[in-house]
Amino acid sequence: MRFALKTILLLILASFLTAAPLFAQGNLPKLKQASFVESYSPAEWMVKAAGVGGGKKKYREKNAIEDARKSAVYFCLYLGTDPLFNTAEEKSRFAFIEQDFFDINNVNKYVSWESAEFTLRVKISGGKELKIEKVFRINVGILKEDLINQGVLMATADLVAEIGLPQILVLPEVPKGGNPLEAMQNRSELKHASRSIESYLTAQKYEVIVPEQQDFLNNYTETMHLVEGTGEDMSYKIALAIGSDVYITYSVYIERRMVGSTENKKASVSVRAYETTTARLLGTETGYSYERPSPDEVVVEEAIHDAIDKVLSRVNAYWKEDLQRGVQYKIIFSITGMFDEDEVEDIQFALSDVIDAFATRSKENIVTDQTMDYQVWVKPSEYDKARDLYRDIKDDFAAEISGAKVRRQQINRKLLLLEVVND
Repeated sequence: MRFALKTILLLILASFLTAAPLFAQGNLPKLKQASFVESYSPAEWMVKAAGVGGGKKKYREKNAIEDARKSAVYFCLYLGTDPLFNTAEEKSRFAFIEQDFFDINNVNKYVSWESAEFTLRVKISGGKELKIEKVFRINVGILKEDLINQGVLMATADLVAEIGLPQILVLPEVPKGGNPLEAMQNRSELKHASRSIESYLTAQKYEVIVPEQQDFLNNYTETMHLVEGTGEDMSYKIALAIGSDVYITYSVYIERRMVGSTENKKASVSVRAYETTTARLLGTETGYSYERPSPDEVVVEEAIHDAIDKVLSRVNAYWKEDLQRGVQYKIIFSITGMFDEDEVEDIQFALSDVIDAFATRSKENIVTDQTMDYQVWVKPSEYDKARDLYRDIKDDFAAEISGAKVRRQQINRKLLLLEVVND
């Protein structure tokens, strides 16, 4: 009797353990196999996804297609190099609604199009299941909106209210020592590419600095000579002089060949995004157009759409991470007054103490007898303008040191060029 009871308990436990993975699976896709094809528009991604369908033979294809749709949406959320979820907090919040979210009736509203043909259709599991693969167009715009409404993602408006979206400058990539502004004026395909990227950015609510604007030209003229010592990359110097948060560079290549009497063209566009204060590479992608007998502008724009969305996902991930630290500035102090060695050392100690007092985080890049170069992060609630930051540096330094004072050379949104002179 005891043996029989023990056997029954073991069978119940085994059944529970066997069923547990199935229960955990729930509405989630079985395969979770998908890959990115292209960015069809600012709001839609083309994704190739696979699915598996079982059950009665007449329902297997339908079940497999539904599983593939779930895989496509799952890819947009979790997989690839640029998923919608960038942080552990976002994934944790989504876990509470994940099962309901992957109900097929909910998933279907994000699929704006799917191919009629299969790229793969095979029987598996001894003919008991069907595996298919096809291409889907997923409306990530609606997907993001629903996740924002359910409190999983932060709304763009909330992000803007807290710290603002990054201000972005777009420039063509040029050889070392070359001037990207001149290159854009001399090559029409570069100018068109710049306008296409700027249009894409404005559609996503980013603030874009346009090089033709008069304010840009005024700041550029005033500041460029002050950042001559920051390196040889002209795009970095321009972005630093203007004060963009991020700058994007791009290169365009158009391949041409004759098919009979028709000229076919295929464009490739490489896009790179950099953090302005450090020139740190945030993301790089190359997009391609289809080969077609179209004007240069058409194939270039198609290639841009293939690349820019993935780069922007990395920019957003960087911006969210930086948001946790605060607003970032680059501060360069030039000690230009007549000071002896001990006085210079006291000035450097005082400047370091001043920065530690207001910064939530700081990084000392360069320290010489004449120069101190810092990256600092400050609370946006306390310093929403560079001028406020400069005022506190000036006042706090005056309280620390006599016989010297801080004076500004140039200030913009991201850069403070300051000098220490005799009082």
